[in-house]
Amino acid sequence: MPTSSTPANYDLTMPSAIRNEFKTFNLALHFLTRIPTPFDIDYSPERLTDANRYYPLVGAIIGIVAAFAFFISSLALPTLIAVIIATAATALLTGAFHEDGLADTFDGISGAYDRARSLEIMHDSRIGTFGALALILVITLKIAALTSLADTTTIITALIAAHIISRTSTVIVKATSTYAREDGIAGPQDIPLRPINTIIATLTALVTIAALAIILTPTHALLATAGAITGHILIRLYFQPRLKGHTGDTLGATQQITELSTYIALATL
Repeated sequence: MPTSSTPANYDLTMPSAIRNEFKTFNLALHFLTRIPTPFDIDYSPERLTDANRYYPLVGAIIGIVAAFAFFISSLALPTLIAVIIATAATALLTGAFHEDGLADTFDGISGAYDRARSLEIMHDSRIGTFGALALILVITLKIAALTSLADTTTIITALIAAHIISRTSTVIVKATSTYAREDGIAGPQDIPLRPINTIIATLTALVTIAALAIILTPTHALLATAGAITGHILIRLYFQPRLKGHTGDTLGATQQITELSTYIALATL
């Protein structure tokens, strides 16, 4: 029972702590996907910030759905078509949330020469030439890389792992840069991430890499890690010098490029 020295908002009971984490996870699920979350989320900007620690776990759910769609499709269809179906499944599940960010980022950065104009273009819901080209190239390369992988087990494992690792990549961006604009969908998240959020997200990615080494080989794990790190660095070099920070759109671009670079690295085997 709380004593007179215990803060009023501090609950010592384990069930309440579990319920609190469940609400935070459901907020992450609600924010990143279109999966219905009928449970009480109890939204607050602070909870939305804490939800970042569960982004990789939501990525695991998205990856599992993609892997399931691929596996069922591959029973009757060629690998290429099954991979396309899996890719479509993830876009439907997320509402093409990250793909939209990718397109807006490339329109904004490549379509302007200064920070203010880049942010203005990225705020526009219309897609431009650079955004369309980025979407076509990234989706085509993802499909090509996945199709080139050795077998069904490798493709399924790659799908799940890449979706986890790429969501961790977005958390790292948020933990190591500032928000570039004062309004927009990520505005409420312009609260510094607590270290525990970044640690939990990173540990989730490390467990995923260890699982890759066990299910496939240590070489696969090393390549996936190298690919993800390379993609993370390259996309940040693309948008961060111009914007002096990140936006919701650049987080989507980070997820897409990190996912793609993971597949490409695995395709080198």
